Amino acid sequence: MSIKKVTQHPTQNEGLIFDRSQTGRVGYRLPKLDVPETPNALPAELLRTDGLDGVPEVSEVDVIRHFTRISTWNYSIDLGMYPLGSCTMKYNSRLNEKMARIGGFAGLHPLAPETESQGALELMYRLQEDLAEITGLPGVSLQPAAGAQGEMTGVMLIRAFLDHRDGEASKDRRVMLIPDSAHGTNPASAALAGFTVKTIHSTPDGFTDMDHLRQLCNEGGVAGLMLTNPNTVGIFEKNIKEICEVIHAAGGLVYMDGANMNALVGVARPGDMGVDVIHLNLHKTFSTPHGGGGPGCGPCCCTAELAPYLPVPRIIADENNAGPMSYRLEYNVPTSIGRVKAFYGNFGMMIRALSYIYTHGDDGLKEATETAVLNARYVSKRLENTFDKPFESDCMHEAIFSHKNQSKRGVVTLDIAKRLIDYGFHPMTVYFPLVVEGAMLIEPTESVGRADLDAFCDAMIDIDREAQEDPELVINAPHSTRIGRLDEASAARKPVLRWKPDMESMSQMA
Repeated sequence: MSIKKVTQHPTQNEGLIFDRSQTGRVGYRLPKLDVPETPNALPAELLRTDGLDGVPEVSEVDVIRHFTRISTWNYSIDLGMYPLGSCTMKYNSRLNEKMARIGGFAGLHPLAPETESQGALELMYRLQEDLAEITGLPGVSLQPAAGAQGEMTGVMLIRAFLDHRDGEASKDRRVMLIPDSAHGTNPASAALAGFTVKTIHSTPDGFTDMDHLRQLCNEGGVAGLMLTNPNTVGIFEKNIKEICEVIHAAGGLVYMDGANMNALVGVARPGDMGVDVIHLNLHKTFSTPHGGGGPGCGPCCCTAELAPYLPVPRIIADENNAGPMSYRLEYNVPTSIGRVKAFYGNFGMMIRALSYIYTHGDDGLKEATETAVLNARYVSKRLENTFDKPFESDCMHEAIFSHKNQSKRGVVTLDIAKRLIDYGFHPMTVYFPLVVEGAMLIEPTESVGRADLDAFCDAMIDIDREAQEDPELVINAPHSTRIGRLDEASAARKPVLRWKPDMESMSQMA
């Protein structure tokens, strides 16, 4: 028998597992008790007395099919590109995943003694050495578990250094300068570390305003500068050495946000530019899975002057005359800012990062960076006659546009992003950075080939045509998804956080 026509069997809209419940269904069978029964083995206050009321009654096949169907709705890096600006959502090599699953690494207990953890300690030590070489900054801690935590760690290092250098007078040096195009976590980290934030203006070309920077430094009290380079509009700060000199002359230090390091690895080193401390995102630049809330890894790299303040424990390599080098954890560092993460950080991220570095090598890391920049510039060039390009400077790893041309027809950035879903693409970053009205920030990464870049650009050009000819089509997008455009305001103000039997009627009343 030949199949003449194929139709989709599973329903487009999958209900909640609670909605699939049928009285009497079970998905398990427990073995008979083969030990004496012990009544009251658990405290009465820990036992349920409601007969598991409200827990879904489902079979094994119900559970498997329900969650499998839902899983097919997911968009992933294995399906297509994530053009999210400032996020570097690159493809994660399966080799790196395989390395992270080696039994000796994956099964290592964090409380195992140092003598039984030599392989893991050596791996971490080698990764620190490589990151020091890549950044040009010799002090490294792998402990921070995310970019924001690495950023916070870097600012705490600056605070500790200034307190030690200036003593009591450091209380008068509590101003952190941050450009208006910075990541939102920058001012939050500065405030948490006890600093007051002053904002540096950007020039019409997208660079840090040097005159305003000098003006703020002349006002005194400057502890440092938090700078992203390339900045959040995708442009390399060509005055970076001069910027660092101005801050240093004012008695402050320079922190660089390493979220955009995918544009620099193997080509330029922040330490050579005059940067004092930087965090890296291993879960961005160095291939680790990104998104879903973690786990992440945001190592902090710094100058030799700041190294004494790095978190503990430190990984120390001891040369043994009679045998191979051994590794240990050093806790006795009186000047350290202390721990920022339980144990030693997210170890699996470190394995993937070292695998990424070793498989690429010097030439490969440089090629990845150059390809990421080339891809972004290709997108920038293909779309520059269709979408408004707010800055003339050549972009680095990400291209930025605004909705200026389309908004004349009532179509804004959010509409364009929603319509992209109908074309099968994950939307780009929208409305960031704030210095560009209706911003669309696109970072293709080096993982995307010419065919996928063209498909994405063709979709964007088609959406612009639709915006001019039939704007309502774009304004009401997406049309092909299981659920239409959500009422985000109501969802934020009246969130439904748990299932209830009458939830369907409640949602209709709302």
